[in-house]
Amino acid sequence: MLSIALAGFSGGCWAQQFPQLDIHDPVMIQEGDTYYLFSTGPGITIYKSDDMIHWDYSDRAFATEPDWARSVAPGFNGHLWAPDIIEHNGLFYLYYSVSAFGKNTSAMGVAVNKTLDTRSEDYHWQDKGMILQSIPHRDSFNAIDPAIIFDKKGTPWMSFGSFWGGLKMVQLADDLVSLAQPEQWATIAKLSREPFTNEAEPGAAQIEAPFIYQKGEYYYLFVSYGLCCRGDDSTYHIAMGRSKRVTGPYLDKQGKDLANGGGSVLLKGTKAWPGLGHNSAYQFNGKDYLVFHAYESADQGLQKLKIAEISWTDDHWPSIDPKVLDTYRSALRTTKK
Repeated sequence: MLSIALAGFSGGCWAQQFPQLDIHDPVMIQEGDTYYLFSTGPGITIYKSDDMIHWDYSDRAFATEPDWARSVAPGFNGHLWAPDIIEHNGLFYLYYSVSAFGKNTSAMGVAVNKTLDTRSEDYHWQDKGMILQSIPHRDSFNAIDPAIIFDKKGTPWMSFGSFWGGLKMVQLADDLVSLAQPEQWATIAKLSREPFTNEAEPGAAQIEAPFIYQKGEYYYLFVSYGLCCRGDDSTYHIAMGRSKRVTGPYLDKQGKDLANGGGSVLLKGTKAWPGLGHNSAYQFNGKDYLVFHAYESADQGLQKLKIAEISWTDDHWPSIDPKVLDTYRSALRTTKK
């Protein structure tokens, strides 16, 4: 359905009828015939759609903020970052981040719901609290940007990380709200930090937002390189590697390990869309899709939703047509009342 809409859509009067969806760090899931988007924002902002193009405001997961947020980040401003949403055994698990910009005073938590339909009597987000915390000068990682994957044996893993010592992975317990014991960790992607960089500072290792997608015999690791949120000066872009093991090593097309600075570019910005990234990936109705945000130069660098169908090369690498930056345009029909 989405590919048909993209093929014939180029803007025009339709684009003037509704604004595009302004969204950061989108993740998506389907319940019944409805698609739900979750994004960074006050309390985690939720949108819904029946076609992946026209979107309506649905709700926010937290009316205020998690009870524990300010104990982790005293300067917390109510914006919860970089969610992930999964369904498992009849429950929806919403993972989210609490942090202060440019600091690793961070933690990740999870909330649980029986349904995403706000009309249901069962609709209620129950916060299960913090899963993992990073503390400056103690930890060489930043506990933000969680993404969950079940490996081929059904074992749950959480990848995460931004700047510092790169992107990590840790095994979750079967309850999906705590770490497995004994703890099992891996470094899946990393860029070099300059010598003598203050341990409490992010440094120049511009990598974040891991997302792992399994297809066929491979796990595909998508990462965002560069700097986000800078309008025309954004250098944000998506790179990738793959592995036959969920914990890696993830190698790029040239065989370089992402844990040693590798990463083949999947999609870069254009003059109209100078930066893009923080993607997720899914299969809906038998087709694979990449979901991400891109900064629109013509709108002072405001971030907009993008959804692109993934094609696959003969040697099993994902590919995205960059024309989708111009051809896919979301439509925000209703906002919060």
